Amino acid sequence: MSANSRRTSTTTQRKNPPMCQHQPACPTADSADREAARPTAHHPEQGWSLLCNGVLLFEDTGELLPDGQIIAPHRPLTAGQVTTAA
Repeated sequence: MSANSRRTSTTTQRKNPPMCQHQPACPTADSADREAARPTAHHPEQGWSLLCNGVLLFEDTGELLPDGQIIAPHRPLTAGQVTTAA
């Protein structure tokens, strides 16, 4: 067996099976409603949850998408936080 025949091809892309097995399927990580996916791991003591679409959702409403993209916190303002101009 030659050295060339023992080589295997490698790829930089990972082939992960889809995490969501629900019917109907949860929204994908690139959907606008991605936060509606079901949690697969929930750690309130650490302030995060892993959703079945691969999104890490933080208690401050920030997100980390599976591709590494960061979504800044987008907490809605409550009446006590709204200021009006005089």
